[in-house]
Parts: sequence; C-alpha cells; structure tokens
Amino acid sequence: MSNFYSHPTALVETSTIGEGTRIWAYAHVMNNVSIGKNCNIGDHCFIESGVIIGNNVTIKNGNMIFEGVMLEDGVFVGPHVFFTNDLYPRSPRLPQAKKRYETQDWLKKTLVKQGATLGAGAIILAGNTIGEFSMVGAGSVVTRDVPAYALVIGNPAKRIGWVCQCGIKLKQDGQKAICPSCHLVYQIQENRISLL
Repeated sequence: MSNFYSHPTALVETSTIGEGTRIWAYAHVMNNVSIGKNCNIGDHCFIESGVIIGNNVTIKNGNMIFEGVMLEDGVFVGPHVFFTNDLYPRSPRLPQAKKRYETQDWLKKTLVKQGATLGAGAIILAGNTIGEFSMVGAGSVVTRDVPAYALVIGNPAKRIGWVCQCGIKLKQDGQKAICPSCHLVYQIQENRISLL
C-alpha cells in the first residue's frame, strides 16, 4: 500500500490508493477502486467497486460514487452530489428485471474530465461526460454532456456562460473571453471555447 491516511472509522478495502491521499471518518471505499495521489475524500462517502479517481481530486462529505464513474485529475465534487449509473433502474432481485442484470449492459458510464467542478447537490444522470474545467452549479440536474469550460445551471442544466481554468466566470467580448482574475484569454467558436 502507498503512504496515505485513513481515519480509524473509515472502511478501506482497496489497495490502490496514491500517496498523500486522505480518507476521512465513516467513509467506505470498496475493493477494486482506484484512487490517485493527493486526493481528499470527506466524511461519510461511499465509493463502489469499479470507480476510478485520478490525482488531486477533492470529494466533499456525503457523496456516493457508484460503479461506472470516472473522475479525472483535479476534479472537485461538492457535498451530496448524486451520481447514477443505470437509466432504467430496477432491483436486480425483482424477478421481472433479473434477466436485464445478468450482464453489465445496463451500466452507463459517467466521465468527469480534468479540473471540472460539480456543485453541492448536483445530480449527474448516467452516461454523460462533464467537460474539462467546466462547472456544474449547485442543485443542477445534468441530463446531457457538458462542454469544456461551460458554466451550467438549472433543471435540466443549461449553459449560462464560460469559466476559466481557475474557476472564475469569464467576461465575453465577441469571440473572445477573458478571466477577470488570472487574465487568461480564450477564443469562442460555435458554442466551444479554447485557451489562446
């Protein structure tokens, strides 16, 4: 095992945890989870087998991250974000649904790309990709892919602007956008943005 910290009340079953990662009170990390270096996993989190977490990820208190979810490097998951992994969920123990769960065809994967932020209480429906450095507002419901650098809010989540890599909302001027904090400049082309 790597050099990581696990609170005495945490239940950690996986052996794939990067150096400097901290897992806090009453968290449960199942076997076959991969966690990178320098991550912080808050109190009362549950991480199911098959989850992949990159380096420098922050997962705040009260999150349940289910099989099929991948968090790339530098992702921030606010408190009580809800992930799903099945678009048509039923109990696999229900006789009428048992056949559907004999394979993993039901599993819809979710990818949260590098540097993205998921605000408190956001709901992420299965099978979507959250673009790099995007920001999902608190309480938003993500029903489709979120573009890179997009700021989305609402139910269903809709883009209301763009955010910088540092997290600040960009000021748009025609086809350019500038960060008022770190002064990075971006170019906007047809509902996409890229760093200049």
